[in-house]
Amino acid sequence: MTERASFAVAPGDLPGVRSAVSKLAGYGYCEKLVRERLGLDDLANLRWRPSPIYRAERLSAGDPLALAIDLFQLQGSLPADELLRIFAPVECELLVRTGLLAIDDTGLARARAALFPVGDLLIFSDHAWPELPHPGLTTVPSDQVMAVGMDSRHLARCTTRRRFQSVLDLCTGSGIHALLAAKHAHRVLAADINPRAAACARFNAQVSGIDNVDVVVSDVFEALREERFDLITANPPFVPSPLDSLQFRDGGRSGEDVQKRIVADLPSRLAPGGIAQIVTELGERDGEPLASRLRQWLNGAPMDIHILRLGEHTAMAYATGHAKGDDYGSYLDSVDAWAGNLQTQGYPRVVSVVLSFAWSDAKSGSPWERVEECPPPKRDAGPEIDDAFVAERLARRTDLPEVLKRSWVARAGPIALIDAQVLGSDIEPRAKATLLGQSLTVEHHLDPLERDVLTRLDDRIFVPELMKTLPEFEPELVIEALRSLLRRRLVGMHV
Repeated sequence: MTERASFAVAPGDLPGVRSAVSKLAGYGYCEKLVRERLGLDDLANLRWRPSPIYRAERLSAGDPLALAIDLFQLQGSLPADELLRIFAPVECELLVRTGLLAIDDTGLARARAALFPVGDLLIFSDHAWPELPHPGLTTVPSDQVMAVGMDSRHLARCTTRRRFQSVLDLCTGSGIHALLAAKHAHRVLAADINPRAAACARFNAQVSGIDNVDVVVSDVFEALREERFDLITANPPFVPSPLDSLQFRDGGRSGEDVQKRIVADLPSRLAPGGIAQIVTELGERDGEPLASRLRQWLNGAPMDIHILRLGEHTAMAYATGHAKGDDYGSYLDSVDAWAGNLQTQGYPRVVSVVLSFAWSDAKSGSPWERVEECPPPKRDAGPEIDDAFVAERLARRTDLPEVLKRSWVARAGPIALIDAQVLGSDIEPRAKATLLGQSLTVEHHLDPLERDVLTRLDDRIFVPELMKTLPEFEPELVIEALRSLLRRRLVGMHV
């Protein structure tokens, strides 16, 4: 018997399922408490293979929260008497009837679906297989629904949460990004090529009591009406795989088969003033900026691009991380296949990124690209990405020098400043500045003038007065330093 949920519930059973999920939340089954119970600084860092260690060291108390984490997060099994410490008998019967639980002939209970806490939402999806074995199956089914993993959490934390009229979530999977967007949008459309994923997203909307999300089966935009959206999100299949065997993961040998189509159609689908955000991995070639490739996909559309680099993997590390094998020889063959594919594509490394696209503002001149690099955020970073667009457009205004000359400037907040100097060398000292209290802890390299300007802003200062404190520099150079600091959101301007 295949032990996977069908993600379908009869109307009469829906209130009971909602009640059972609410009971889990009442035990503390939420992102914060699950993370703390497992001893993680971020639930995005959960690794599946150490599950026995989690059980022994973190879940041995056997309280309802520990049992729920074992059952719904780590794919564990529970004896029927322990299951009754979580649910009443009538609830157990309901969850078995709806296909969310299975109890075998020996009385062991297993979850047929995982339940992932994301913020204050609980999201059903398939288990994180093939990272862990799946009872009843020997190969990954073609209609597997992707688990809520690291990339899903990165996109959730980077998505803009402004009020929107219409939102489209492509490659929706479990529907996580559609459900999160439902809280700040009038209408959300979730689309996936996999009918089972569409059923899962619809099921999650029903269980969560969210009624402004519609779900459709569509190969990217193909089945959608000619409609533009204020926010488009996507977590597409992106892995550059020599096998291309996992529909929810693999993006062809280049990794670009699906995401390239999404980016190419953004100009016809993104509304004026809207934003599109995609979490992905991109193979990077020496001498080819990622922005150049994205520009080619956009086919000349006047869009601004923000590229947030969250991690980088060498080709060898990527190959060994994805290779599989039942014995050493087959594993080495798999490593060779993965490494060979990356070499054929010309990828010495693969980078994890969140891409944000918006229509260019005529006041800021030609379309621009901005690249920032930082560790993955652990909390909401959407406003900071919004601010990056605002700051870049402000810095590009042709009238900014004249505006600055009649403005006050100040540091944008507390700033960590690190000076670096090679002792015994003539190499010029370099400085790095990081705006504290941010979700995106970006390190900005400063030239000597930018550093001097920043250190003089102990309090708000009128720009002409600032220039007087730097008599050795031409006023135009001070203005350009301020422009650079405004672009990087280290300085704020008050007219």
